[in-house]
Amino acid sequence: MTVVARAQGLTKKYGSAQALTNINLTLEEGLIYGLAGRNGSGKTTLLAALVGQVIPTRGSIELFGAKPSGCVLARTHFQRTHLAYPDGLKVRDVLRLASLAYPAWDETLADTLIKDFALTPAAKARKLSDGQASALGITVALASRAELTLMDEPYSGLDPVARAIFYDRLLADFALNPRTIVLSTHLLNEIAPLLDRVLMLRDGALVLDGSHDEAATSAHEIAGSQDAINVYLARTGLADAIARQRTIGSLVTALLAAPLTETNEQLAASLGVHIQPVSLQDSLAVHSDATYSPLLEPQGGRHD
Repeated sequence: MTVVARAQGLTKKYGSAQALTNINLTLEEGLIYGLAGRNGSGKTTLLAALVGQVIPTRGSIELFGAKPSGCVLARTHFQRTHLAYPDGLKVRDVLRLASLAYPAWDETLADTLIKDFALTPAAKARKLSDGQASALGITVALASRAELTLMDEPYSGLDPVARAIFYDRLLADFALNPRTIVLSTHLLNEIAPLLDRVLMLRDGALVLDGSHDEAATSAHEIAGSQDAINVYLARTGLADAIARQRTIGSLVTALLAAPLTETNEQLAASLGVHIQPVSLQDSLAVHSDATYSPLLEPQGGRHD
């Protein structure tokens, strides 16, 4: 295991507002991470801190085994959601400047992506639509071939066809040129096939750092009669883990913020309770709110 980035006790405050609390995190070489969390949970602050764009209040960050510095940061790329380009700067100018900044820049890949996204090289970057600006950001991020590439909601404004192009190109290039990629996203179901690991922030605290499979199985849904559901919840002790419950006629479904164990699965079968598959999106959503039990104890405690 080669560690690309490490955060220890990472805490960031803006005045009295706590943005990040005691984050302990390791990013490994050659993996694609999904970074999830509700708006305001600290995702952008964490990404910016990892590449030295936000100075921690407490804690430390290492990139490639060293403190962030000019030579180390040249091996990273951070694609922000909204970037204000200077007046007069054209798409081709953005690509030219990026080619000078990144030693491993791939001009062929950049040209391919520009064509895929139907971007006009002579267009002014400042005048691009949200989707076009995201496409330009994706082009720079992928063509940079940076060893650590952080992308903050890169799909913003992209239509389904453009998002599919992004995912296809990312996977194809990643297969040829493995590196560490972190995708901050709300479209977890859509990007799930891309991910090796999933990170979840809640109120600035890290509440999940697990493999894709661990994240996907961190919750389960049950369906059956009210009596059968009540017995299942009583015997498993999962009544407090209910994240959502619905009743349609005589059928009750309940989404539980707890993994499904083999023992509980056998109990469900004996009671006539059906286990329903849960999407990665739903599985993580139940842990993104402070009213639900986290998968890990928040590393800095709860912040209201």
